[in-house]
Amino acid sequence: MNKRDFTAAYRLFFGMLAAAAVIFQLTYGVQRGASIANFFSFFTIESNILAVFVLLLSNTFQGKRWELVRGAATLYMTTTGLVYVFLLSGLEESLQTPIPWVNAVLHYIMPVVMFLDWFIDKPKYAINFKTGLYWIIFPLAYLVYSLIRGAMTNWYPYPFLNPNHHGYLGVFVTSLVIAPIIIAFVWFFAQATRSSKDKKR
Repeated sequence: MNKRDFTAAYRLFFGMLAAAAVIFQLTYGVQRGASIANFFSFFTIESNILAVFVLLLSNTFQGKRWELVRGAATLYMTTTGLVYVFLLSGLEESLQTPIPWVNAVLHYIMPVVMFLDWFIDKPKYAINFKTGLYWIIFPLAYLVYSLIRGAMTNWYPYPFLNPNHHGYLGVFVTSLVIAPIIIAFVWFFAQATRSSKDKKR
């Protein structure tokens, strides 16, 4: 099996695995009366859905715009894994991922898969740090969305986003701690593309 076939095979496998995990968890939750809107308001779910599309379509789509989409998915899944490990581990019930295999796929396996995929099949177009900063628009929008929706529904997807626990100052401080880490990974993933054979920008 050559590299291209290997890449296509693992992308298909893990893309389908993540899709199955999301669908299984959604079905499980709905059957128990869970809110569909809440389910799709988790960053974990949103980033995994993006990862599914990226994995399943990366062998079809090409070009710098697509590499930027790949980079976004890679950054968001890396963020998902790190935030879960350091801030959310043990809260599977409130995160609506109480099923062990689903939790493992969404919070452990997929972040690693997306991280490795970026280096196994490096982008053919170099992405500079300034361009990579566009990737943080979605996390910022997600933060604003979560706070506004939370104020309206009194439901927040994650404890560190809940101002009822530590106030908005606590949310702000936690966000300030997470933000530089995300930006550091933006630089890291963008820097990795500098070794690409095609240096087009």
